[in-house]
Amino acid sequence: MNAVPTMEEAQKLLEEYNQDAFHLKHAKIVSGVMGYFAKEYDPENIEFWKVVGLLHDLDFEQYPEQHCIKEQEIMRARGLDERLIHAVASHGYGITVDIKPEHIMEKILYATDELTGLIGAVALMHPSKSVRGMQLKSVKKKFKTPSFAAGCSREVIQKGADMLGWTLDELITRTIEAMQPLCDELGI
Repeated sequence: MNAVPTMEEAQKLLEEYNQDAFHLKHAKIVSGVMGYFAKEYDPENIEFWKVVGLLHDLDFEQYPEQHCIKEQEIMRARGLDERLIHAVASHGYGITVDIKPEHIMEKILYATDELTGLIGAVALMHPSKSVRGMQLKSVKKKFKTPSFAAGCSREVIQKGADMLGWTLDELITRTIEAMQPLCDELGI
C-alpha cells in the first residue's frame, strides 16, 4: 500500500476492519463531504481529503473503546503517511485523543463527522427520506432536541463550527449542501 492510499486501497483497508453496512455507508458519506469541501479549500488534494474521510473511523467497529487510538497503530504498521494518521485521529480530539485539528481539512472532518449523522437521521424523518431539498430549519429543530439522534454530539458539532470560525447555521447549511450530491449514489 502507498504511504497515501488510493481510494480503492483505502476502501479495501476500511472493509478489512469494518463489515457493518452502517459504518461503511457513514465512511462513504464523510468521504463525499470531505471531497466537496476540498474542491473549495484544497483543490489539488481532493483525493487525499476523501481518503481521510473514508478512513476516519477505521477502528471504530472493532475497537470502539480505543477509537482514534487503534487506527493510528494500524496505519503506522502499514507505513501510511503521518499527515493521514494525524488527520483521522484528530477527529477524536477531546474525546479519546489530545490530537488537535490544525489544518482546515481536520477542522472540517471534526465539525462534519457528527453532523452528517444528525443530518442523516433527520433525512429518515423527512417526507422524501432524503437530504435532497432539506432545509436548515429541519436540522436546527432536531439539533435542539437532545434525545433525537442522541449519539450525535451537539457539543462536538458546535466546537467544530467554532474551530472553523463559522456559525452553526453556516456549518449545517454547508454540510447539507455537501451531502446532497451523494443522494443517488448512497441513498441519503
